[in-house]
Amino acid sequence: SVSEIERLRFFSFDGREVEAFLTHPLRRTNNSVHPLIVMIHGGPHGQQGPTFNTKAQIYATQGWATLMVNYRGSTGYGQAFTDAIFRDQNGGEARDVLAGVDAVLRRNEWLDSSRLGIEGSSYGGQLTNWIITQTNRFKAAIPAASISNLISFNYMSYYHDYLAVEFGTFPHQENLMDFLWARSPLRYVNRVRTPTMFIHGENDNNVPIAEAEQFYIALKDVGVETIMIRYPGEGHGLRQTKNITDSVERSIAWYKKHFTKK
Repeated sequence: SVSEIERLRFFSFDGREVEAFLTHPLRRTNNSVHPLIVMIHGGPHGQQGPTFNTKAQIYATQGWATLMVNYRGSTGYGQAFTDAIFRDQNGGEARDVLAGVDAVLRRNEWLDSSRLGIEGSSYGGQLTNWIITQTNRFKAAIPAASISNLISFNYMSYYHDYLAVEFGTFPHQENLMDFLWARSPLRYVNRVRTPTMFIHGENDNNVPIAEAEQFYIALKDVGVETIMIRYPGEGHGLRQTKNITDSVERSIAWYKKHFTKK
């Protein structure tokens, strides 16, 4: 069976309208209550939609709903919407994701607000890292190929000009370095309480694995439950079937473990 995907719109913190997609769990009844997993797309200039999403459908078989938010910066909603993330990484778009969570919980009483998960890959992993520094409402997080330190990322990635394009200047100019540190998840690691499982390819040149290593070690220092899954031979995102399967199985186990904790 393929689970239903519901399109919804909501108004974010500043009145901007944002679109999201809710994948319903399979075998939902009138009295059942289900966890919700937020799946954040990368880019940031990408988008999600009502098309078949393998992982969302797998989660549906576990009885979990999935929310995908096309936060500001996403494509498909006009240039102004795409440009709304300019010089504002880990800012308004993160608040869009959280506003989407609030909206979908308000509208669906069958969703269990005490069992929330969050994950994403690449920029979605970066936003996952950031959001768990801003709120402790999520019971488990799974950032993949994620950025935790915008400064170190800038000087290690193949995409050396990426932040210069997204911010309109190089980090050494206009005090941007200080702003990048202020918007880096690592800066606020002492606030994190969410158990976190990192997934990363060891040959990732787009987002070097040191980005996950930094946050993993920092979470260890803080005392947050965390594990790191490293995939030899993989780059930016998993390509080998055995590794994709392994990561999905580990993700299900991670959520199951933390959704059942009291």
